[in-house]
Amino acid sequence: MSELVTQLSEALFETFQSETFVLLSTVDQESGGPTSSAISWIYAQDHYTLRFALDHRSRLVNNIKLQPRVTITVFGEDTIYAINGTAVTVQDPLEGVPFKMCCFDLKIDAVRNALFYGAQLASAPAYAKVYDQRAAELLDNQVFVAMKKA
Repeated sequence: MSELVTQLSEALFETFQSETFVLLSTVDQESGGPTSSAISWIYAQDHYTLRFALDHRSRLVNNIKLQPRVTITVFGEDTIYAINGTAVTVQDPLEGVPFKMCCFDLKIDAVRNALFYGAQLASAPAYAKVYDQRAAELLDNQVFVAMKKA
């Protein structure tokens, strides 16, 4: 059995210093089952804490408020990591953004390699924003500045 890792490695910390996307898994408030959604407003505050923001129109906000245990899945160098922890509301609503958002901190309990044995990622998945690039950059900047002030 491998040793329990309770913080981000330096490589994972660096991954979370620039825009990346992750899967956020929560417990669905209605079904009681797991649900996952892709998010990109996330960064590492330090090696023990991930900060992320969600639009209030997302079911994820209420899911987290009712059951704060969540998992962040990130595609790192060569592998996939599952980061488990408890989400805590930092600011609701998040100030300085054009619509109602909620900002959370994920206090990391465990970081695990989630890729099956004997496999290695050949490349991390990539995504493209398909709406107005200028508007996307402006909104992303507003959200990240607000998150860092929260």
